[in-house]
Formats: sequence, C-alpha cells, structure tokens
Amino acid sequence: MTALDRIPYAAFLGLTSRRVDGQLVVTLPFADSLIGNPMLPALHGGATAALLEMTAVAQVAATWPETRLPKPINVSVAYLRSGRPQDVHARARIGKAGRRVVHVLAKAWQDDPDQPIATLTAHFLLAT
Repeated sequence: MTALDRIPYAAFLGLTSRRVDGQLVVTLPFADSLIGNPMLPALHGGATAALLEMTAVAQVAATWPETRLPKPINVSVAYLRSGRPQDVHARARIGKAGRRVVHVLAKAWQDDPDQPIATLTAHFLLAT
C-alpha cells in the first residue's frame, strides 16, 4: 500500500505511481473533467496543484514510512505553461529535512521532464 492509496482525492483523480530509475513518478491520467479552460483547451490549475502536492506527500511518506502522512505547512505552486489535454507526470525530491519539518520540491511535466508545466515548493510536518 502506497501513500496515494490512503488519500481519497488521489483515488478520485485516478493517480497512479511507479518507480523509474529508483525515483517515484506519479501520473495524473487525462480526463475531460480536468479541463479548466475549454477554449485552449488547458488543464485546470487545481488538478495540477493537487498532483504536485500528492506527489510530494507520497515522496515524504516513501522516505519516512514509519510516520503518518505528512501535514502541509505551506505550499507554493508556480505555473510555467498550460497543461495540454494529455497525461501529466510528476516527481518530487526532498530538499532538506529536519527532525519535524521537511522541504520538498516537485515538478510536473507532460512530454519532457526538462519542460515542466508547473513546480511546487512545500514544507511538511512529519508526524510520528
């Protein structure tokens, strides 16, 4: 059971996870209900932010499996380009960790990991 299995909204969005070269990659499969701007069409920023935050939570939970799900202290998302109507992938890494607080960086992309559509910077409280 992964951390994503314990988050109802992750199941609602249909998030899946896999390991690629030892790193956790979370995928948000495209659905028409995720379109925020039908004129472009572009993915809704809230769905992208949710993907990034849950990827960060899953990475923290995978790094410290003995703790409960981490609680967000602050989350900041930078939207870099419009998400096209296709699957979105995300990866997170631990920037710095203390005894109780962990800093996480995450990015979401579609075709090329070097061309992210959004990034996240967040701090989480580790709860034992």
